[in-house]
Amino acid sequence: MSLLEKTISSIRPQDADARVKAKARLDQLIMPHWALGRLMDLATDLAGITGSIKPAVARKTIVTMAGDHGVAAEGVSAYPQEVTPQMVGGFVAGMAGINALGRLAGAKVVVADLGVAADLSELAKSGKIIDKKVALGTANMAKGPAMTRAQAQRSIEAGIEVANELSATTDVFGTGDMGIANTTPSTAILAVLTGTPVPDITGRGTGIDDATLTHKIAVVNRAIQVNQPNATDPLDVLSKVGGFEIGGIAGLVLGAASLRKPVVVDGFISTAGAMLACALCPKAADYIIAAHRSVEQGHRFMHSHLGKQPLLDLNLRLGEGTGAALAMNLVEAAMRVLTEIATFEEAHVSKAE
Repeated sequence: MSLLEKTISSIRPQDADARVKAKARLDQLIMPHWALGRLMDLATDLAGITGSIKPAVARKTIVTMAGDHGVAAEGVSAYPQEVTPQMVGGFVAGMAGINALGRLAGAKVVVADLGVAADLSELAKSGKIIDKKVALGTANMAKGPAMTRAQAQRSIEAGIEVANELSATTDVFGTGDMGIANTTPSTAILAVLTGTPVPDITGRGTGIDDATLTHKIAVVNRAIQVNQPNATDPLDVLSKVGGFEIGGIAGLVLGAASLRKPVVVDGFISTAGAMLACALCPKAADYIIAAHRSVEQGHRFMHSHLGKQPLLDLNLRLGEGTGAALAMNLVEAAMRVLTEIATFEEAHVSKAE
C-alpha cells in the first residue's frame, strides 16, 4: 500500500461526541445564545477535529510550498520565473509578507521546495528549507501534461511526509504557496473539477492587464483541450494541469486530516490543492478551515464546491500563507471561547427568562 493510499484509508470524520459536548458547553456560556457566532461554529469544529473540548492550537506551523511552472513560458504572469527562488530566499531571511504575519500569529513558517526551477540544495543542507523537490519545475501544460502521473503522486506524498515530519511540534497547520504562474494551473484544476467555464473563474494573479488576462484564459482553455484531464481522477487532473506545490498542498491537507489536526487553507492556489485532497478523500474536508476569500474571482467557486465559508474577506491576493496566518488568530480565539468563558452555572449568572 502506498503512502497516499495508507493516509487516505486512515482519515475518519470529525468526532461526533466531541462536537456534541462542545456545543452543549457553548450553549451555556454567559452571553446571549451563540452571541459569538462563527467563532462558536469554529470552536465546535475544532472539538470535532481534535476529539477534545480542550483543543490544542498553540503550536502553529505554516508550510509554504514552492514550485515553478512551465506554463510561465506562455507569458501568463506579470513576473519572470526567477522570482520564485528569489522569494524563497526572502522567506528564509524572514522578510516577506508571510514572515511578518506569521510572527503576528505566533506561527512558525516552514518552506518546502517541491519543484523550484533552481538549485536550492545549499538552503536544504543548512536546514533552512525542506527538500522535497520532484523536478525542476513542471512542463508547459499548454503543450502537454505538466508532469507524469508518478510525479503527481510523489508531490502529494511529499506533502504528506511534511505533515508527518512536523506533526510532533504542530497543533494547527497552515498552507501557503510560492510559484510564478501558479494561478494558471489552479484555474485549470478548478475548471476541470467543477465544469465551470474558464472565463468565469480566471483572475489577474500577479496583476496582469486586460490583454494578458484574455491570453491567460486562452492558455487555460488550450491546456484543458490538449490534455483532456479526467475530472473523476484527481491524480490525472494534477498530472495534466497541476503543479508540484499544488500537489504538495493537497498532501499536507491529507496528512493533517490523517493526524486529526486542523489545516487552515490560504488562498486560490492553496484551495486548488485542498480541492484535489477532497477529491481524493471527501472526509478530508472535515479538517479544513477556509482562511479567507481572495480577490481571485474563482476562489468563491472553490469555496462553494468545498462547502466552506471563509473566515475573512480582505481583498488579499498575495498567497504565501498570509491569509492562513491572519485566520490563525481566529482559530485561537475560537479555542479560548470554548475553554475560557464560563457557563451560567459556573459563573452563578442567571439565564434569560
